[in-house]
Amino acid sequence: MQRGERVVGAVVGCAVGDALGAPFEFSLPGVFSGRFPEPGGGGEMCGGGGWDPGEATDDTQMALMVALSLLERGGLDPADAFARFQVWARAEPKDIGLQTEAVLTSGLSWERAAADHAAHAGRAAGNGSLMRAVTGAVFYARAGRDASMDAARRISALTHGDPAAGEGCALYHELVRVALNGVDPLTAVHDALAQVGPVRRERWATVLAPTWGPDQATEFNGAVWPALGTALWALRTTDTFEQALRAAVDVGGDTDTVAAITGGLAGAIYGAGAIPERWTAPLHVSLPGHGERIWRYVDLCDLAISLDRNGRYL
Repeated sequence: MQRGERVVGAVVGCAVGDALGAPFEFSLPGVFSGRFPEPGGGGEMCGGGGWDPGEATDDTQMALMVALSLLERGGLDPADAFARFQVWARAEPKDIGLQTEAVLTSGLSWERAAADHAAHAGRAAGNGSLMRAVTGAVFYARAGRDASMDAARRISALTHGDPAAGEGCALYHELVRVALNGVDPLTAVHDALAQVGPVRRERWATVLAPTWGPDQATEFNGAVWPALGTALWALRTTDTFEQALRAAVDVGGDTDTVAAITGGLAGAIYGAGAIPERWTAPLHVSLPGHGERIWRYVDLCDLAISLDRNGRYL
């Protein structure tokens, strides 16, 4: 499989997972499979909960803003990315995470906003920076493990001041990087964990272990640990892109984000050709505050290739 297939698979796969899971957010386990019991049966991009069929959410919107900032600025410009987030937040998107909204509307600078929120909130390790990580992962993949993981932490810190959120994004960057190189990311977990600080390594090792499953989660999967852990569980227990995303959504809870995280990795593993056309055909995403353009499948394909070709070191 050509690298381009994997690159497109990662970006489109993330958006597809987001749109597939959006109508089932906060649902109980088994609701998705109860409604769509047969794989390949169609109709899964059903819309609901305020979302049109195939409409991607804030997960993909923020991933797009990261991508556009990286491409237009030639790399990570934290002030620029944060400003784009702020414009979007002020444009009243259909959905925005509570923590992300608090940080972006605090009136503080990009250097202080997330750290200040983390210091006062007590809990700031949500999955809201992990949900948007795929575009940065593709952009920095050719820069190598260390540069990519460092960039992940810095992008995460724009809205999530808890280092655990940054480590989750760093792990995701590394697993996507490995997958884009044609290696099974599940075999890279051990080496990736070695790059995590010792204070948080054990907790990450627990949720990323081969024996871990969503039924062992000790907190809602809106937290970064079970969100990434569930994505890897979905990959381990299935054999196709479609099966992995069905498994992710069927867990319930924060279904759009968990499926987006899963879709980015599964797309990098199986390639764009493995993503069902019935899921890509209705796929679309707007970007409030950033023009009237509606991004569709072909646009996301072009964006993915641009990220891979223009990616560079910090």
